[in-house]
Amino acid sequence: MSTLTIPHVVPSPQEDCEKLHTAFSGWGTNEGDIIEVVAHRTAAQRNAIRRTYHDIYGEDLLKSLDKELTQDFEKAVLLWMLDPIERDAALVNGAVKKWSPHDRVLVEIAVTKTANELLAVRKAYQEKYKKSLEEDVAAHTTGDFRKLMVPLVSSYRYEGPEVDSGLAKSEAHTLRKHIKDEEYNHEEVIRILTTRSKSQLMATFNAYHEEHGNPINKDLKKDPKDDFLFALRSIIRCITCPERYLEKVIRLSMKNTGTDEDALTRVVTTRAEVNLKEIKEIYYKRNTVKLEHAIKKDTKGHYEDFLLALVGSDEE
Repeated sequence: MSTLTIPHVVPSPQEDCEKLHTAFSGWGTNEGDIIEVVAHRTAAQRNAIRRTYHDIYGEDLLKSLDKELTQDFEKAVLLWMLDPIERDAALVNGAVKKWSPHDRVLVEIAVTKTANELLAVRKAYQEKYKKSLEEDVAAHTTGDFRKLMVPLVSSYRYEGPEVDSGLAKSEAHTLRKHIKDEEYNHEEVIRILTTRSKSQLMATFNAYHEEHGNPINKDLKKDPKDDFLFALRSIIRCITCPERYLEKVIRLSMKNTGTDEDALTRVVTTRAEVNLKEIKEIYYKRNTVKLEHAIKKDTKGHYEDFLLALVGSDEE
């Protein structure tokens, strides 16, 4: 469920644009008014604001925000103001351009989206960057990661609930064989994980556990520092319970000295209208600290205010 709070009476796009334009005028910027508007509007309402702002003032609202805001607050607001599909395309492009085996953005977006959502991201990517997502991923990755990531971002998984129990047992056996032989990059492992429906994979993972005594992710932890194994585990976690996976991303972003603002911003802005409420609940059960309290401790200034507006408060 969404954590977004929308006013009972929503101002018109023209009224919101006038308030934003006033916030940009004069000496200094009224960041509070910007947050009051953009952090409490749905994606459709934000898109209407962007169109209306251009119609009234002849300016791109994103460029105006870029000129007025700075640092992590700027990054978070600009990411939030993008249409969700446009945002995913931008996140994927950023991940591809600075590709690292440690990066998990491609896995998050490719696996947590529905087949139609991922297809829409691929279309938006091609329209904006004049290249296909597949060719950029292939050009920037190498070796086993290229073998895994290209089919992962290219997949159009079946979304139905149907499950073939015999196939689940057979492919659980196939996965077990290659994992036992440490053939983690085997084409059959990659084929199963990147093409089967999520319902079918859940049945396969359950069959694996029942037949072989361990959850599949436990058998993929032979070397916890191996980035390829971590990518495989991330794919499986995003399939079995994306909310738990994303809770861990948030938790780790604030765990050590210094905050990983990019990871924190990414999860909050991409999930606030989707399932951030469930992620918050898991975070509290796991850490006995409310997510909003953790954000207050690890962030500051207008960036903190903006994230808290998106995350919401259970005390309200």
